[in-house]
Amino acid sequence: MKKLILFFAVFTAFAFQAQRITFVSEKTGKPLPKVMIFSNSGELVTTSNIDGSFEKDSLKPFQNEYAMVYENESLGTLQLQDLNKATIKLRDNVIDIEPVVVTNNKADAKYILLKGNFNTYIFLNNKLNSYADGIVTYIFNNKTKKLKDIRIEQYRIFELINSGNNRKVVADWNYKSGLRAPDLKSLSQIDDFRKNKRLTFREVSTSTKDAVEVSAEALQDKELSLFGYRIYDVRTGVDVSFEKDSKKALRDLLEYKKMNTFKLKHKSEPAYNKVTEYQNFYPSDLSYTDSDDVPSVKLNEDRSSYKNAYWNEPGFPNMQTVFANFFKNDLKEVQNNGSK
Repeated sequence: MKKLILFFAVFTAFAFQAQRITFVSEKTGKPLPKVMIFSNSGELVTTSNIDGSFEKDSLKPFQNEYAMVYENESLGTLQLQDLNKATIKLRDNVIDIEPVVVTNNKADAKYILLKGNFNTYIFLNNKLNSYADGIVTYIFNNKTKKLKDIRIEQYRIFELINSGNNRKVVADWNYKSGLRAPDLKSLSQIDDFRKNKRLTFREVSTSTKDAVEVSAEALQDKELSLFGYRIYDVRTGVDVSFEKDSKKALRDLLEYKKMNTFKLKHKSEPAYNKVTEYQNFYPSDLSYTDSDDVPSVKLNEDRSSYKNAYWNEPGFPNMQTVFANFFKNDLKEVQNNGSK
């Protein structure tokens, strides 16, 4: 009897472990975190974690192939037979992330200006609902290193056509009003997050960068009712990457990624709807200055605002081309209010 119990325990542990699959780079052998896996119809099925792994069962119901996206670029397809492997090697485009260009390095300056590219997109029930990207500058107090303001310089917005306007049908809403550049306030709070036992805090180092992942949950056991709506299962996560073996200062920042997800419905709807927001920032320039005068425009959900095709610049995180592969002409840009 004891042998049977031992065998069952070993078998169960092995089976559970075998359900996890890890993506690694074919070129470096290192794990590939945040690989997005899409169905053929463009639904986001799952995403690998900071260790490059995901649950095999998260792909159910299984289909013959899936599309993969990593670092804002398509990685080809994942075949059904590949899911029998514990490790899957992907031919990723290994690109050395350029460090932030630092100018006017004045230690006594009032402000730090951190400029770069952003993209943000929202999924409704795992299907893309709206998308935006652009150029943004963050203004930090140089003494406290705390965020003072966010200045968007140019942006464009896309939405899927045929969204509904019925306030009682959450499943048909257009969520473009929720599109925004990420808020980098948490960059000055990373040390506090490390000490907060209510948060899940992880650190991972690769051959090219040091990464920090912070996550939290709320409303897991009960829903919140407000104005006729119900919300529960709220989750948030922040992933920050710095130059390897650096001091983790603003000038060392490589990427900032935030994800918020929650389940929402009107009280008249039979089922909850899953809403997931992604906000990503990729810095390019950092400067020290005594002036916070940075030209900006207000992000308006009903119009784009740009003067040049900034998305064609090398290295720009253009996820719009990825989404267009799935949705073709159904993904429409709102009218540009700037002059191109």
